[in-house]
Amino acid sequence: MLTLASKLKREEGVRAGRTPAGSNDASHRVSIRDRLLIKEVAELEANLPSTCKVTFPDENKLHHFQLTISPDEGYYLGGKFQFEIEVPEAYNMVDLLNFDDPLNIDAAEHHLRDKEDFRNKVQDFIKNYAR
Repeated sequence: MLTLASKLKREEGVRAGRTPAGSNDASHRVSIRDRLLIKEVAELEANLPSTCKVTFPDENKLHHFQLTISPDEGYYLGGKFQFEIEVPEAYNMVDLLNFDDPLNIDAAEHHLRDKEDFRNKVQDFIKNYAR
């Protein structure tokens, strides 16, 4: 992450008229999305629960990262879930979160209707796919 932060500082220097010798202004541009992510990644890493791990395959691309979740309690105990996350360029212009909408409506309804059957399905999934 230091590399992207350094790139941001160089861009600010270029705008202030302190262009390093031999540098190309276009090669040092940092998008609004990346400016937001520099701050948000630091906050994410400071507040991430111990059951979650974030890795960045390329520290210059904060918009592409991997999240691994290993629950230590509940229905998903013993599972390991990996996600590839790509933040779109329009991140700063898009309302990405709607906390009133479950990610999987069918699963939410199943859980409300029959918790024990839901627990069994989760355990079957973990046993067969999430290890």
